[in-house]
Amino acid sequence: MFGSKGGNGRGILSMTDHEKTRNLAPIKTVESYWLGLCGDEQVPLRSQVDPRGIESALENAFLLEKIAPSMAKLRVAGSHLSDLMGMQVSGMPLSSLISPGDRERFGQAVERLFAEPSIVHLTLRADDGFGKPAIEGHMILMPLRSDFGDVSRGLGALVTKGRIGRTPRRFKITSIEVTPALKPGVLAPLPGTPAALEGTQHRRLPGFAEARAGYEQVDQMQAAAQEKPALAQRGHLKLIVSND
Repeated sequence: MFGSKGGNGRGILSMTDHEKTRNLAPIKTVESYWLGLCGDEQVPLRSQVDPRGIESALENAFLLEKIAPSMAKLRVAGSHLSDLMGMQVSGMPLSSLISPGDRERFGQAVERLFAEPSIVHLTLRADDGFGKPAIEGHMILMPLRSDFGDVSRGLGALVTKGRIGRTPRRFKITSIEVTPALKPGVLAPLPGTPAALEGTQHRRLPGFAEARAGYEQVDQMQAAAQEKPALAQRGHLKLIVSND
């Protein structure tokens, strides 16, 4: 630790605390961005999320889609999640990152994320083994609404500390903290209500659209997180014109 002289401990800066703060920076970035979208005291729409607003945290960020009351799949995920699993994780259940013995607890937290709705903070740990050093992790999950008003999407981030080693890496849950996403009495419109459907059928909302099925469209968030310079294409045919 570095700090001023003296035995009272005042003015001393803990390097451990500084490192922890730096490690959690992507979590804070994504959380602050989500809170900024809640200006009208409403769960934000998924289409409001602009990857440019969390550019410094794209590697750790991800978007969720509810597929069951206690299960959500990754629609778009930063490269860090794929690195941890050793494969592309988009389309996989988020619970794939969790050890089987803790998936029921994790599912209960996911259910509260969408149903209440709530913000979920998780402290994680991957135990060490052959070729797999111990890793500590932190995850945050925050609710989003679809364009029809139902809370069935989510924005999250995952950071880890430690060498990844052999993949896939799965995490045990050390602690879970669930807090209300909205003030009491503030509810999102239910699907099918006029408030939920108003303007959604004929107006494209700001942000970026859901990725379509198949390979027709690459989601902007995934492209921003994994963008690489395009290679120049060399032609194989040459057109010769003769005016004779």
